[in-house]
Amino acid sequence: MNYDLKTAAREIRCDVIRSIAHLGVGHIGGCLSVVELLAVLYFEAMENIDPKDPKKPGRDRFVCSKGHAGPTVYAALANRGYFDKELLLTLNQGGTNLPSHCDMNRTPGVDMTTGSLGQGFSCAVGAALGAKLAKDGARVYTLIGDGECQEGQIWEAAMFAAAKKLDNLIGFVDYNKLQIDGPVAAVNDVAPLGDKWAAFGWKVIEVADGNDVSAVSAAVKQAKDNLGSGKPTMVILHTVKGCGMQWAVDLGAGNHNVAVPMEAAETALRALREEA
Repeated sequence: MNYDLKTAAREIRCDVIRSIAHLGVGHIGGCLSVVELLAVLYFEAMENIDPKDPKKPGRDRFVCSKGHAGPTVYAALANRGYFDKELLLTLNQGGTNLPSHCDMNRTPGVDMTTGSLGQGFSCAVGAALGAKLAKDGARVYTLIGDGECQEGQIWEAAMFAAAKKLDNLIGFVDYNKLQIDGPVAAVNDVAPLGDKWAAFGWKVIEVADGNDVSAVSAAVKQAKDNLGSGKPTMVILHTVKGCGMQWAVDLGAGNHNVAVPMEAAETALRALREEA
């Protein structure tokens, strides 16, 4: 099936805003910065996935290691048909199957439970190794945050992935340059990020505008072409935290986990509709 990626991204962004505003609070900034990536993965790049058979053997997998972006994963899955979009309004409420952070035992289509930063990335490396051993042709995609790159576990897993030549593993850094305590550069600078990943034996692709769906699509296609090289790939996406909701962008680092007024959400949704 062919999908219009810009339309998919707009619908995902609107659903993220609706679901978090309906709850009243959430990780709005880091959810909105990765919308374009999730649109590209679920509506173009990932192969052998089937919303009617979420655990299909040999499917490509996605691991959201920065688990607080779970609402964006849910919006992408709902728009892709894994479950009814109405369930998005149950986000992080009692009895929900859509907890704040991704849970593979509760949400159809979620491939790995994540939340503790760094651990999801290690799981993705393990899944890629498993696919290699099974020779099932699956690729594993994984998303980490720039602040998450301060975790030692990230670099242990990065070293292991390169040593095992996991060229079926494609990672993404949401390089929005903000974390819960302020600018990444001020908290514990991870720059030069591309040089670090290259030094660990990864092929590195940088995207100057990680909120440009066409640029993200081109980078993912380039990463997929790396299969057979013997190197995992890391795509560094330079993004804007809160992208698509000016109210959230204006908060800066304060948009990490924040109360979201319905009025601000409605203003953002109107602006997105006008762009359509």
